[in-house]
Amino acid sequence: MQSVRTMMDELDVVEDGHREASRQQVACFQPGSTDPITHLLDGHVEWDRGAQSACPSLGASRESEQCVVILHAKVAQKSYGNEKRFFCPPPCVYISGHAWRLMQDCLTAGSGGLCGYMCVDTSAQTHGDAFKLTFELLTDRRMFACAKSLFISDQDKRKHFRLLLQIFMASRQEVGSFHSRLIKVISKPSQKRQSMKNADLCISACSRVALFNRLRSQTVSTRYLAVEGGAFIASARQWTAFTITLVEEPRSDRGDFALSEGFVCYGSVVQLVCTESGITLPPMVIRKVNKQHATMEVDEPVSQLHKCAFEFRDKPQAYLCLSNDAIVVHQATCGVRDPNRVVLNDGACWTIIGVEVVDFTFNQEAASVQTPVSPFPVINGGGHVAMLELVGENLGPHLKVCFGNTEAETMFKCPKSLLCVVPDISAFSVAWQPRCSMLTVPVSLLRVDGVLYRTSFTFTYTPELQAPPAALRTAGIPRDPVGEAEQEEDVLLESIHQEFTRANFHLFMT
Repeated sequence: MQSVRTMMDELDVVEDGHREASRQQVACFQPGSTDPITHLLDGHVEWDRGAQSACPSLGASRESEQCVVILHAKVAQKSYGNEKRFFCPPPCVYISGHAWRLMQDCLTAGSGGLCGYMCVDTSAQTHGDAFKLTFELLTDRRMFACAKSLFISDQDKRKHFRLLLQIFMASRQEVGSFHSRLIKVISKPSQKRQSMKNADLCISACSRVALFNRLRSQTVSTRYLAVEGGAFIASARQWTAFTITLVEEPRSDRGDFALSEGFVCYGSVVQLVCTESGITLPPMVIRKVNKQHATMEVDEPVSQLHKCAFEFRDKPQAYLCLSNDAIVVHQATCGVRDPNRVVLNDGACWTIIGVEVVDFTFNQEAASVQTPVSPFPVINGGGHVAMLELVGENLGPHLKVCFGNTEAETMFKCPKSLLCVVPDISAFSVAWQPRCSMLTVPVSLLRVDGVLYRTSFTFTYTPELQAPPAALRTAGIPRDPVGEAEQEEDVLLESIHQEFTRANFHLFMT
């Protein structure tokens, strides 16, 4: 057998290009674009530490941040009777940030550590029904814990549920409660061809997935595809979330790969990109597995918890495989009776499942550590006007919307909606030229006691579509009286709109 690292060297995979292609990109300004002047995007951006803040906590160092990340599957099989079908892959929790250690030393004088409980979110929750998490320190200074024995009973009739994570310091001081995303309950993996009615069971391109291998159907022999130290491994404890991308054929003029959208179907060329490090496996063809045989002619959508195999596109009949705790390349053989069926060994048969990565990042530097950070406010989207509406969960009048390091005028509408006035661009940079480049600032939420909640959203100030008359005359371009008049009218209307929006906002406040 050949190692995957050797295989990648032979295929001369350019990881950086695919890594950047798989990440979500910020929209670029193009002349003649019909995009709004300002808009909200889902993505990360570094904080502008040079900007002055109306609140001291907004300019706090990122070293003071605390991060809780929950990894969990999108679906879970229901248990029946005395049988307990533990969630696979098991929900994992990663905790990072220098502030955790400082908080722990402050509260416990250096003794003890963090502890946590995870359970299925129900109306009645006790620690007796929850799985106790024991955090261990990893080599990268993160803390890790795994809930290996969680399951959902057949007495629970819900079609969807959430996981609830509660974290405490050693002094029993509660840090906060954190919810997972919704998890769909299924009875067993569907072997039928999926239709649009069950689109939520299909694997979408650019979604996150996990792979695991269970030799001889034994739970104790389960191994998860993971990335550790820049290498692909088979781990019995930790698993990695990968972004699965559909790859079109390379273009002859450039030789790179184009990504496409839609559902992942058997026979498609895919790539697995580690969501954390960006490390990428070579292009592979995903094949359906039935009774330890890979079928060549199946082209149906890939569904949750399907058995599948990954054939390296540029090396026919070479499959991604595990051997003990190593990831290797398995050379398969064609079936004697049917050339469209390839015989595989146990290590080359993987189970695929969609997963979620839920990130909670906050900063308690200016707050009292005696107050839990929960309920954690979540932003799911927003509008595209001067008065911005943020839609999410756990919102309240105790929260203010912040654009970068600038606190915005905010009004509480309901637990799922906040209204705020978009700050003027001059609040971020006096020297910013509105017609030269975009300016993107992160959007966060500030609690009245100083706790700062980071979100995955950014707000972008977009250049105006046309240069002012003075700039045109300086460049020697002939004057257009009609165009100048129209532009002046547009500027006037925009100014009236801004003032009306602010007046309307203050009317709501009063």
